Amino acid sequence: MVPSMPGSLDEALDNLEADHTFLLKGDVFTKDAIEMHINYKRTKEVDALRLRPHPYEFFLYYDI
Repeated sequence: MVPSMPGSLDEALDNLEADHTFLLKGDVFTKDAIEMHINYKRTKEVDALRLRPHPYEFFLYYDI
């Protein structure tokens, strides 16, 4: 199987949440720091985009 990149920030955060042990090695990051980063990105970026219409939606539904 050919490795692929996540299709969205939300998917990338899901992958980071599922596998972040490599970041804990050598005390590079703490588990709390990783969890805070994931939570911040979800609440400030992923949810913020999810709550607003995409510009393409305006084009599809409101274009004259």
